[in-house]
Amino acid sequence: MNPFDPAADPQRHHIWHRLVQVDSQAFAAGDFSLIEEDFDADNFEGIRCNLSANPDDWVIFFHDLATYRDNWLKAAREFQKQKFLRHTHLEALLARTKLDHIDIKGDRALAHKKFSGDIPLADGSFLSGSRQTLYRLHKRLDRWRITGFLGFLPLVQS
Repeated sequence: MNPFDPAADPQRHHIWHRLVQVDSQAFAAGDFSLIEEDFDADNFEGIRCNLSANPDDWVIFFHDLATYRDNWLKAAREFQKQKFLRHTHLEALLARTKLDHIDIKGDRALAHKKFSGDIPLADGSFLSGSRQTLYRLHKRLDRWRITGFLGFLPLVQS
């Protein structure tokens, strides 16, 4: 459920909807076209933090949107091969995803998306692990677009 009220906090509500609901639907379906317009293709970069809190371990992993898209599609195909015990692919994604902190200053936003929890697989194992991604967004032409992210950050429980 979107924790941001659409009337009282429409910007955060919209960002949550795109980064959680629509992104999860797109990934479960393996359809990047559903989210492609959410990116600022001319200014995009993705930093992989390698599950390390030490910035010395971080690298520019996606230097452009095409590289990210190709990796995203490959990961979506691998995810679709998973057989869940009691969840659809979309339900598994949504059950593990939390986004309740979005900082907005003017036309810039920083969204803190977290992934955690164990989802049982049909073979008796689990989809598990914890991590977070910090999305950097810029509002252009009345639309929030992702300019980059810091991904695979360790998840610190507060």
